[in-house]
Amino acid sequence: MKKIEAIIKPFKLNEVKQALNDVGIQGLTVSEVKGFGRQKGHTEIYRGSEYTVDFLPKIKIETVVTDEQVAPAVEAIIKAAKTGKIGDGKVFVSAIEEAWRIRTEEQGAAAV
Repeated sequence: MKKIEAIIKPFKLNEVKQALNDVGIQGLTVSEVKGFGRQKGHTEIYRGSEYTVDFLPKIKIETVVTDEQVAPAVEAIIKAAKTGKIGDGKVFVSAIEEAWRIRTEEQGAAAV
């Protein structure tokens, strides 16, 4: 099993969600987060004063999938989230040693 974490632009959430659903990924956790990468934020003018917005709003999507689902899921996220502009985001994949479904006490891939 693998955990896929994706940091994407907020307006791409519905497209990514639909793309994951199309490849059979059903469970997602979505968080509103703030951060910056190479773009280092931007400056804005508010009431005549210039200020720097260091942390930009992003969406973090997390899902745990079987090893066979990793490649299609990552490909779906990248295709759906890509705009070709700076700040499109990142995808991280890490190993999950074990998982349990609390309600049924299922374990491993059955819990996912």
